Amino acid sequence: MLTARYNEALEYAAWLHKDQVRKGTEIPYIAHPVAVSITALKYGATEEEAIAALLHDALEDQGRDGLTRIEILEKYGPEVLAIVEGCTDAVETPKPPWEARKKRYIASIAHKSASIRFVSACDKLHNAQAILKDFQAIGDALWERFKGGKEGTLWYYRALVEAFRAAGELPMLDALEQVVSELEAIACREEQARL
Repeated sequence: MLTARYNEALEYAAWLHKDQVRKGTEIPYIAHPVAVSITALKYGATEEEAIAALLHDALEDQGRDGLTRIEILEKYGPEVLAIVEGCTDAVETPKPPWEARKKRYIASIAHKSASIRFVSACDKLHNAQAILKDFQAIGDALWERFKGGKEGTLWYYRALVEAFRAAGELPMLDALEQVVSELEAIACREEQARL
């Protein structure tokens, strides 16, 4: 059962992301952390994992010079903070170059706790589902949203699947692999249709 801590975390996440929208859309950003948390709960998350899923982008997007880290620790404890930190690929400003950052994150998966990998995989699953949905709607224009473009984004998600699998089984990995495979297939069909 979820407690009042979860509801408080939901309100806190909504406040942190209140001025953001999803990349290339008008969708309020809070829809993503909520979806990641729902995905985590669907696959059996603990309350700490579900709260961390709500806050997984808090440090990367709303670090506020370390204040957010302190608030998460004080409100939700060291376990939630450790998961959030483990899901964060960069807090530096400016961020390191995209490819180097992604390679570093992929390499780190083998060393992450089961809870971090669990929440991270839920995040990647929701992102991949959103990419697939948007690609089906707008086609190749979608790739302009991403620093890695089409090739880099497809590489990143395939590498994530492989890294998660190598680190140990997670209940949502089959779903993530299916979405990534579908995205690769539809991107390939689009490419062939242009030739």
